[in-house]
Order: sequence, then structure tokens, then C-alpha cells
Amino acid sequence: SGGVPQTVVCATDGNHGRSVAWGARMFGASAVILIHRTVSEARKRAIEQFGAKVIRVEGNYDDSVRDAKRLADEFGWTVVSDTSYEGYEDIPRQVMLGYTLMAYEAVSEMTQAGLRPSHVFLQCGVGGMAAAVIAQIAEQLASDLPRFVAVEPENADCVMASLREGTPIPAAGDLDTVMAGLSCGEVSILAWRVLATALSAAMTVPETLVPEAMRRLADRAWAATPVVAGESAVAGVCGAIIAARDTDMRAALDLNPDSRILVFGTEGATDPAFYAQTVGRTAAEVSLSGD
Repeated sequence: SGGVPQTVVCATDGNHGRSVAWGARMFGASAVILIHRTVSEARKRAIEQFGAKVIRVEGNYDDSVRDAKRLADEFGWTVVSDTSYEGYEDIPRQVMLGYTLMAYEAVSEMTQAGLRPSHVFLQCGVGGMAAAVIAQIAEQLASDLPRFVAVEPENADCVMASLREGTPIPAAGDLDTVMAGLSCGEVSILAWRVLATALSAAMTVPETLVPEAMRRLADRAWAATPVVAGESAVAGVCGAIIAARDTDMRAALDLNPDSRILVFGTEGATDPAFYAQTVGRTAAEVSLSGD
């Protein structure tokens, strides 16, 4: 019919489901959001505040994706997912188009300043954000493209595993990671089509580096102002740190003092209590420290 669906459903690690719940409320639809066993109560409450019904499943993120599809088929609901699978691509493609905006803005500002990124380190869950950013940057820069590097948690490395096999395969790990938004075991089909050909490299980052990166961003280690970055937002930064510290990685990626590395902070303090515990200050206190 082309109208607003009565009920939308999706699986989430926290952030996507929150946005779907917000959008459903804005357009007068109902939302059913599935979260898996390790999604925090704070993220659950953040979704519920927009009036969504939140269902916790026993499995991992990929199990919740399958459950969302099953419920949609059973009740005639519309899946609004950020990952694509066989027979389901149109809506994830639109979600990926949304991700391109931040890439467009970042590259536009760099271009106006006479700068070009030489390397882009991109955190990957199902890979949709990374693929969208790559596609947008390729469209804007056209030639002399930067090196694109996928960065994943050690326990949720579906992109790196798929690159090794040359075809999408599940991650070998149990998906248990502090980087909650990246706790995904299967790459999106749409994303894979871009990542398989555009990535220069893929890497994983250890859990132990995440708190350090969050604190250093809050403490203005790399910027004039403090940056409030959640645990999933810093994966790209962590990847850049690891690569810069390793002689072989620097050589393989041609990282040098003239390199211009672009990363994206894809979430703020989406779990406020965890953020404050990790950084030692609340997000509000970090932001005020820059005034």
C-alpha cells in the first residue's frame, strides 16, 4: 500500500532498535524490538522510553535477527533491519543510505580544508555502516581513494572471517564483547558486496584497549575538545592505534607521518552508567570540561 506499517519489528544490539522505536512513535506505528541476552538494561530502557515493546531472547544477536523475521512472517509485521539476508534487501539499503550522510559531511569538510583522508578505519558489526561510508567516500573522491580498514572485536569477526574464506561465513567467536553494538556474527549480504572488493585490510581489536580509547578521547588526547564516545564508537580509533604501534602493520598499510586517518564516532554514551564507570566521569561532566 505504501503507507506506514501498523507494526515494525527488528533485532538490535541497542542503537538501531532505539532509532526504530523513535521512528515508529513519530509515525504512529507500533514497534517490537528484540534484544539478545547481553544487551544491557540501560539500553533496554532507552528503547522502551519510546513506547516500544522489548523482547529479550536467549540467544545472540544473530538469533534475535532470525526471531524478528519469524515474528514478522507470523503476524504480518514489517522488519526494519540494518542487516540484509536472502530475499530482504530494500529496507537495509535505505538504512545504509542514512549512514552515508556522516561520510558526506566529513569528506566535504576535509575537502574544503584542502585535505584528503589516506586511511579510513571503520568499525564493523554486520558491516552496513562501513560499506555505506566506503561507497559514499568513493563517490565523492572518485579517484586516489584512501585505504579502508575494517575493525571488529576479537570475538565477533565475521567480516575478517569472510574475507579469509572469500565468501560470507559466521564469526567463530561467541560474540561476547564490551563493544555491544558490534556483537554480530554474520555479515550483511548488501554490505559484503562492497566490503569484499573495497577493503584494504581487516583487523580485530582486544577488549582491553576500549576503555583506554574512551578515556583518552574524553581527556582530549587527540582533539582540542573532549569527545564522548561509547564503547562501540572507539573500535576504529583502537584499530588505528594498533596499526600505528606495529611495524609490520604500518608497512602493510603504508601508514606514515603524512597519513591522514579518518574515523567515525558512531555512538555517544548510549549506556550512561557503563560510560561513567569506564571513563570515571559522566558524559555531561566530560562535555562540560570542554567549555
